[in-house]
Amino acid sequence: MAATIMYGAPVADAALAEVSELVAALKQKDKTVGLGTILVGDDPSSAHYVARKHEMCERYGLRSVDVRIPASARQSDLLAAVDQLNEDPDIDGFLVQNPVPAGFDYAEAVTRVRPAKDADGLHPTNLGYLALGERGHPRPCTPLGIVAMLLHYQVPVAGRSAVVVGRGTTLGRPLSIMLSLKEEGANAAVTVVHTGVKNWADYTREADIVVGAAGYPNMITPDVIARGSCVVGGGITWQGKRGISDVDESCAAVAGWVTPRLGGVGVTTVAMLLRNTARAAAVGCG
Repeated sequence: MAATIMYGAPVADAALAEVSELVAALKQKDKTVGLGTILVGDDPSSAHYVARKHEMCERYGLRSVDVRIPASARQSDLLAAVDQLNEDPDIDGFLVQNPVPAGFDYAEAVTRVRPAKDADGLHPTNLGYLALGERGHPRPCTPLGIVAMLLHYQVPVAGRSAVVVGRGTTLGRPLSIMLSLKEEGANAAVTVVHTGVKNWADYTREADIVVGAAGYPNMITPDVIARGSCVVGGGITWQGKRGISDVDESCAAVAGWVTPRLGGVGVTTVAMLLRNTARAAAVGCG
């Protein structure tokens, strides 16, 4: 039986429908939802992601502010930009685009963001709430999209074995927590491995769910997954203008569910970013 291809569009559409509802409701209160981005340097991939976010803001009625900082600037300039958006009453959520050039401290900048305005859900306070299983606080966007995709495609998760390959604070680590929470669509037995684990494939071969979150192109291949398992490509590596997933496309011949190289997890991430921001605006409006 052919694998079910897990396209992200239906999940993104559901999140964006909520955004549209919130934007319309807040407009009745003379409130426009505002999203800000801070981009340091001129990395082409980062610039592409930022442009996509602002396009989506325009499409769904959000006000957006695009702050650009040259790579020749200083850390103090980045922190000043964070402070500016923290104090801007028209900005409900914002993010510092990662990665930042050498010489800048991304962690310090993220910690400077007010937790209530943390559109990415990566502030230490919000990650702490996630670890505690507390609802009502921003959560990281890509893990949110992955969990929502598992739920949408009716992948059995509760009580099943899930292996996350990668431990980064943007994806692998928060996703491992979300998959383990006793919430709808989760409650799995989760193992985290990474490229420093020599026998990582021994874990993925026994897993019901495998998520590639290492940012290592095509590392998940048919020989390292179980037949009928669910395989999600969360990590991506850019080779020029071409994005290469952690999950090789040939996994579709073995998996029961698999994300495509294009149109999978990535399209859900921006939708969750807008949803986090719209929800923050709604909370701020009472």
